[in-house]
Amino acid sequence: MNLVERDLQVIWHPYTQMKTAQPPIPIVKGQGACLYAEDGKKYIDAISSWWVNIHGHSHPYIAKKVAEQLLQLEHAIFAGFTHPGAVELAERLLAILPNNQAKAFYSDNGSTAIEVAIKMCLQYWHNKGENRTKIVAFKNAYHGDTFGAMSVSGRSAFTAAFDSLLFEVEFIDLPNTDNIEALKSQISDLKSQISSFIFEPLVQGSAGMIMYEAAYLDELMAHCRAEGVLLIDDEVFTGFGRTGKAFACNHLQTQPDIMCFSKGLTGGTMAFGLTTCTQDIYDAFLSDDKMKTLFHGHSYTANPVACAAALASLDLFLDRSTQQNIDRIAGKHAAFAEAIKGHRSLKSSRQTGTILALEWETGNNTSYFSSLRDKLYHYFLDKGIILRPLGNIIYILPPYCITDTELDYIYATIRQALDEL
Repeated sequence: MNLVERDLQVIWHPYTQMKTAQPPIPIVKGQGACLYAEDGKKYIDAISSWWVNIHGHSHPYIAKKVAEQLLQLEHAIFAGFTHPGAVELAERLLAILPNNQAKAFYSDNGSTAIEVAIKMCLQYWHNKGENRTKIVAFKNAYHGDTFGAMSVSGRSAFTAAFDSLLFEVEFIDLPNTDNIEALKSQISDLKSQISSFIFEPLVQGSAGMIMYEAAYLDELMAHCRAEGVLLIDDEVFTGFGRTGKAFACNHLQTQPDIMCFSKGLTGGTMAFGLTTCTQDIYDAFLSDDKMKTLFHGHSYTANPVACAAALASLDLFLDRSTQQNIDRIAGKHAAFAEAIKGHRSLKSSRQTGTILALEWETGNNTSYFSSLRDKLYHYFLDKGIILRPLGNIIYILPPYCITDTELDYIYATIRQALDEL
């Protein structure tokens, strides 16, 4: 049997209706912005393999650091022990985060980073003797697939089977000039019940790359801060340069109490999660009473190999050339969006930093289950480009190493698709 046949015998793929899905494409190699299939076909990874790969595939510098770490220490229990990589990574990340971030808590992935943040906030108030259990989140949010992360995500077809088991959340609209005062009043009315406000800053990724203005988020955050509501900034997607700045919160004046990271944290090399918090939150768990301990952990907490990958990725991220590439990609995205503006097949376009989203005109409302999705997906695959549409919305979110030639080919193919589909 070939690789695909073997896969179909034993594998259940994510977000896939296995009965009707096309066979998976067997990938055997990655280099730069490209992936290579078993039959030798090259694909430009225009979505960074679900937004994780920021420096390119099989980056030799990250590979070298990971290999060195594997020969030094592959893992050690992190309860009661520590190791150099975990300490150095926390030191270096906290140094480039907002200056109110004081402590780092490691986990396994984006969803677990969110779970940690939620539990920190809920227990923060519990430890202080206050019954504040309500969480505020945006409609259409996506924060992960574990139960806590699902609970603070918008209710949809993806959560339908579990809705009765999810805890209650106060969902609000994205802030704008028309509703900001009403949203602030809503927060004030509930402030004695609210533990925290969780948000995807500037861009709601899975909702269709929905973008909103930093100024109104800033105003809403400042109001929450004034009302004693803790702020959870989900930077799992937006962190490490995606919005044009190092972190999306760098577009804001008000800074969060808690920040969550994953995806680009290791440059897409391996799974890893991190939650940072303020000294005030950390101090609420310091007590002679052991019942005030944060009872949360993972077997692979602060895995040394993942720390090595994250430190190597951070070296690359902080190199001046990376910001130059981010600016280059953002500039080319903007020029392309302007060039196709008004096309009959284009309903709208939007951009934040290296994220460019294009909404196809279907004559109907935007839908994740649009029949156009599969046509677009396979059209681009046939052309050697991986674009995974969110219904009738396609987006380009490439590794920062992508070349101008590769970007121009993607743009030309999109223009062709707009003409043909």
